[in-house]
Amino acid sequence: MEILKTILTVIFIIISLVLTVVILMQEGKSAGLGAIAGAADTYWGKNKGRSMEGILVKATTICVVLFIILAAVLDMGIF
Repeated sequence: MEILKTILTVIFIIISLVLTVVILMQEGKSAGLGAIAGAADTYWGKNKGRSMEGILVKATTICVVLFIILAAVLDMGIF
């Protein structure tokens, strides 16, 4: 059981690092001066799910879910 706890702890640390990097790669939510000219309604603004920003949001969601699940499992003290 100690080996399983060690493996889960290593995976937890890796997910923590990946989550940190993915969050830091995301752009801010402020539209900036582009919103004044209407640049927010471009092709990339309408299809955010297919852009790099959309991929980063999905990766963040997946990493957060895995982080919370692993944190709960490691905290239960089953191992």
